[in-house]
Amino acid sequence: MRFAVEPMRLEDIDEVVEVEKACFSLPWPLHAYRRELQDSHTSRYIVARMYPEPAETPPPRLSSLSGQPGFRQTLSALLRPIRRDGRDVPAEPAPPPPSPPAQIAGYGGLWFMLDEAHVTTIGVRPDLRQHGIGELLFASLTHMARDLGADRVTLEVRLSNLVAQNLYRKYGFTEEGIRRRYYSDNNEDALIMWSPPLNTPEYQRLMDDFEAALAKRLNGSMLKSAWDQGAWALRRSW
Repeated sequence: MRFAVEPMRLEDIDEVVEVEKACFSLPWPLHAYRRELQDSHTSRYIVARMYPEPAETPPPRLSSLSGQPGFRQTLSALLRPIRRDGRDVPAEPAPPPPSPPAQIAGYGGLWFMLDEAHVTTIGVRPDLRQHGIGELLFASLTHMARDLGADRVTLEVRLSNLVAQNLYRKYGFTEEGIRRRYYSDNNEDALIMWSPPLNTPEYQRLMDDFEAALAKRLNGSMLKSAWDQGAWALRRSW
């Protein structure tokens, strides 16, 4: 699989809401995402697209084709004609197979307030979790916040969500408060976390190291290329 982080588009909303419903007990409605995408002054949303590798079709075996309809035509295609001077006649290039559709594996968003960025949401398809996609989205949001001039990033996380808290701490986020009964589905408290200053040389080196390790985890050089493509898309769009 190949992944690319790209700006969320209006035509992505239906699929994003499907992922949202699988992730959260109180999902945002369609119109909320539409409003977020149209308010380009204060919000930015991204998706992680999953591109399957095109399958290579092996050439058919002659023994499996004999007696089947179209055998002579298939045999003619397999045998390369030879000119009288002994050189091969160049074969016509086969048309490339159609690209499989890109599935949205996850999504995330930011709000911008003066020199601060607030992570509003991150969601990953339940069947694709534990593969680094959530970290890919989170690192992309932090990277984007830095590129757009934010000094720090903040977010809320459930007190019970230790997996997410550990990811945020890995990226240098620290606990700076609690919002009581923040989540309306079960009245759970939220932990408020803040990043260190994003524009210091130390934090930029930290991000570079984490991004390189993440690319390696998500299938090495192939994913590093996809990461570069995603970062390029973000820079080009914002």
